[in-house]
Amino acid sequence: QVMLAESGGGLVQAGGSLRLSCAASGRIFSVHSMGWYRQAPGKERELVASLTSSGNRNDADSVKGRFTVARDNAKNAVYLQMNSLKPEDTAVYYCHAVARPGPTSPWSIYWGQGTQVTVSS
Repeated sequence: QVMLAESGGGLVQAGGSLRLSCAASGRIFSVHSMGWYRQAPGKERELVASLTSSGNRNDADSVKGRFTVARDNAKNAVYLQMNSLKPEDTAVYYCHAVARPGPTSPWSIYWGQGTQVTVSS
């Protein structure tokens, strides 16, 4: 089983910065991609940014130029540097990974427990 643990959320004023971290642990054979989703109250969960092990990146248009996703493949960790934060970035941010616990295991999606990011105006 793969477990994801997030840290780094909090309260920040508009224009400020936060850095989220997420580390995968447990039985991990291979990780295909890691990244971040977010869910604001009353809205569906949406992709923020993700990065595959080969370096392919997928960013939401709303965060391009402000957020940067990075991975440490050796540590099975992913980070999200968030700059120029806006009140509309307020949401619960979830770490996400596509991984498999063994060489013959199917690829599965794993989620962290979520960390709250609140941006005040």
